Amino acid sequence: MRGFKAFVTGLVAGAALLAAAGAQAYPDRPITMIVPWGAGGGTDATARIIASLLEKDLKQPVNVVNRTGGSGVVGHAAIAQAPADGYTIGLITVEIAMMHWQGLTELTPSSYTPIALVNADPAGVQVPADAPYKSVKELLAAVKASPGKFKASGTGQGGIWHLALAGLLRDQGIDPSSVGWVPSNGAAPGLQDMIAGGVQIAPVSLPEARALIEAGKVKSLAIMDPKPSALFPKVPTLKSETGSDWTMAAWRGIAAPKGLPKDVADKLTAAVKKVYDSKDYQDFMAQRGFGIVWAGPEDYAKFMAKSDADMGTIMKAVGIAK
Repeated sequence: MRGFKAFVTGLVAGAALLAAAGAQAYPDRPITMIVPWGAGGGTDATARIIASLLEKDLKQPVNVVNRTGGSGVVGHAAIAQAPADGYTIGLITVEIAMMHWQGLTELTPSSYTPIALVNADPAGVQVPADAPYKSVKELLAAVKASPGKFKASGTGQGGIWHLALAGLLRDQGIDPSSVGWVPSNGAAPGLQDMIAGGVQIAPVSLPEARALIEAGKVKSLAIMDPKPSALFPKVPTLKSETGSDWTMAAWRGIAAPKGLPKDVADKLTAAVKKVYDSKDYQDFMAQRGFGIVWAGPEDYAKFMAKSDADMGTIMKAVGIAK
């Protein structure tokens, strides 16, 4: 009996040693980082700087792979469906809190192991530089007084900036349909349409509007965030102008397939934190005007859950939730 107990004890000890050795060895081969959006965009650029800096800490190649299609569904699905071993991770985006409400996928933020939130770019309220409104309060009063007069653009129907504006209007007791939405292929064409007079509002992020703001063609009346923008600190917050607590941001964070072993997840989070704190990452994001925000796994999970709930509420309100 003693011999059997010793044998079992030996097996347990051996398994513990193997597990410890496995944790220490990770990663022992290249890692793939999936990006659900195309090469050359903001998400791709963010992923590539993170991947290049992760390589230095993890001592393994981190290869960025763009998996596009299905309005983000293809890439997000590829991350969720990969083996939960730490060798496939991804940069997931705010759309994961939106797609399932539209019936595009069954994936939700809870379909992943959260590693870290690393970026958020809040919506702004942009109007032409020669618009008569001196504040977002004046603009909202004009919208309320003349429903149907105003149009806005900056993304597709049901996209992040459409929902940002719809949520703001709803929060202020204004019917979201009071402002017509003109779908566009992104912030740039939406802003150009506004300058040309086709629409009157572009509720896109400040980094996206940066060039036109600096050129004096566009002015930003507010940012939908509790804190002023580091890029344009003089742009007031929505809270300071209207008292509203409504916030909305496009965000990006590192995630892995659900069920990732905790020791591997912890190692990835620690490595991503080093990247986030590095001068290279901070300078890269600042040069592009991208907002940086850190949240570890627990806070990141809570952040995504709130984003998901907010999106559902607004998408139901504007009639685009399935």
